[in-house]
This record gives sequence, C-alpha cells and structure tokens, in this order.
Amino acid sequence: MDDATVRMRLEGMLQELDRSIRVLKGDGVDLRDRSAADGGAHLTDSDRTRAMLDVAARQRTAVLAALKRLEDGGYGRCVDCGKAVPDGRLEARPEAARCVQCQSRVERRRR
Repeated sequence: MDDATVRMRLEGMLQELDRSIRVLKGDGVDLRDRSAADGGAHLTDSDRTRAMLDVAARQRTAVLAALKRLEDGGYGRCVDCGKAVPDGRLEARPEAARCVQCQSRVERRRR
C-alpha cells in the first residue's frame, strides 16, 4: 500500500473516530428527565458509553501515532523489533504498530 493510500485511510479513520467520540459524549438526555426506574439502566448505559469512549480514545491515539510514523518514515516497521509489519496486518489494521509476534507478547503481558 502506498503512503498516500495509507494516509487517506488513517485520516478517514481519525475523522470517523472523532465523529464517534462526539456522538458518545453528546448524550443530551438530562438525568431529571428519567424516571427512578431508569436509574439502573442509566448506570449500565453510562458504563457502556465510558467503555466505548475509552476504546475510541485508545484507537484515536494509535491512528495519530501511525500518522506520525508515516511522517517520520517508520510506518510499516514494528516499533519493538524493527521488522516489517506484514502487509496483510497493515491492510486490516492500518494503525498497527507491531508485528504479530511482538503484539502477541504485549497482549500476553496484559493478562
């Protein structure tokens, strides 16, 4: 994939994430408009929204980092080992910073 295509995809992802974040933050329902019976549902909705915002914010950070790597000439190289990130991985996840092996190691440490 050429740099222009990568940049377009990443910038499109960034726009979509920003739009999603605005929507998630824009809950226009005032708590006073809810009945007492809706209280539990609101907490669940609030927790779910917070979790989705966290995921979107992390992905946004990853996209911005990928754009920076593209600018610096490091895009497509694993940030840990320096090996090439497979094209198929970058096709599926243009913001991917690590090769499959290094990403697996990171995920195993998180558990």
